[in-house]
Amino acid sequence: MPRQRSILSLILVLLATFLISCGGPSVATPPPTYTQAQVVKIQEYTPEIQAVRDRSQEVQNLIQTRQWIKVRNFTHGPMAEARLSMNYITSNLLPKDQAAGRELVRDLLDHLIKIDQAADVGNTNSALNNSVAAFADIDKFLQLVPKTSSQSEESEA
Repeated sequence: MPRQRSILSLILVLLATFLISCGGPSVATPPPTYTQAQVVKIQEYTPEIQAVRDRSQEVQNLIQTRQWIKVRNFTHGPMAEARLSMNYITSNLLPKDQAAGRELVRDLLDHLIKIDQAADVGNTNSALNNSVAAFADIDKFLQLVPKTSSQSEESEA
């Protein structure tokens, strides 16, 4: 009986050694990158968002001059379209950036609602503060968007 135990122990040690040696180090996976298809989809919607971002001063002027109908037209038109484009881009961002992108889109919607509510009551200060915050959300979102070679060449020129 003792001899069988020692043979069994030897077999188990050899089996464990074999299994451990076959385990080897795991293959390191490269960090996720954007596919060409994702970059194309992102590039399709980014100019629309940037165009709205470039009109921030126009919205602030409309608010300061209390042109509430035009403010609402802008928030329901171009800014709503920019928010929709941001949603399309968010699904094509890297997984680590998607949560932040969704959060920024939600924040933008909250600020747009508050601008609309401020326009209802004619509250210039609230509308201005929320428009600044809305454009800050757009800026933060654009920082999540990958820079392409054509965009970096334009910024160098």
